[in-house]
Amino acid sequence: MSITFLILIIIVVVFFMGIRIVRPTHRGLVERFGKYNRFASPGFNWVFPIIENLYQINITEQMVDAEPQEIITNDNLNAKVDAQVYFKVKADEADVKNCQYSVNNYQWQIVNLARTTLRNIIGTLTLKSANSERGKINAELHKTLCEETASWGLEIVRTELKEIDPPKDVQETMNKVVKAENEKISAIDYATATETVADGQKRAEIKKAEGVKQARILEAEGEAAAIKLVNEAAEHYFVGNAQVLRKLEAVEKALVNNAKIVIPANTELVNVIGEMAGFLPIKNKEQVGK
Repeated sequence: MSITFLILIIIVVVFFMGIRIVRPTHRGLVERFGKYNRFASPGFNWVFPIIENLYQINITEQMVDAEPQEIITNDNLNAKVDAQVYFKVKADEADVKNCQYSVNNYQWQIVNLARTTLRNIIGTLTLKSANSERGKINAELHKTLCEETASWGLEIVRTELKEIDPPKDVQETMNKVVKAENEKISAIDYATATETVADGQKRAEIKKAEGVKQARILEAEGEAAAIKLVNEAAEHYFVGNAQVLRKLEAVEKALVNNAKIVIPANTELVNVIGEMAGFLPIKNKEQVGK
């Protein structure tokens, strides 16, 4: 009875020793005596203690830093370049096996491959083009990594070029160039705006001058028409009395400003004014006697 109980205890202990739980974010490879035996899916798995081992592999997206390095560009400048690579192990059995059995330490391999690829790509570009063509560099880096890691059971999700820093003195020169270009653009914009304002003022002055000209033309035409009417009236009402008409005009202009003018009583102009006012000048005694 005691031997049976002892065997039962040993079985229970061995069973619990062999329990392995694989998380949904992992896949497992079971090796027996150092040789691949079977694939372990997420959930409950049991391995024979001592004889078998289960190795879990993370299949979620991971990131490795390619680490900053100095790269000589095509225009012989030293640029400090850094990049990040995002990847994940494919979840099927064949790819999980490949990431363990086809490559040694795939994370370290990805970092070195990315560094080498960046040197090859940026070495063919000038510093200016490298800064302006980051998308192209990322695309070429991603393409190369996908091709080189095709047999590793990995998926290269994306690559990100973190920085391309030129030497300090070159950076200062580039900043001065950018500042000068911005000032040039600002000056051009200001000149254009000033020219536009000047054009507007010019057009306004032209319109104003045209208005003054038209007003003077209309005024001259009005004066001409008035003169014409006066002439016609003079010819109709003052035939043969042109001198009297001129005298009347002189008197009219003088009386506008309340001026006082002494006119001899026996002049024809007095008679004309009197007739226009509705009365005749008073004759003196001598004139009455006559």
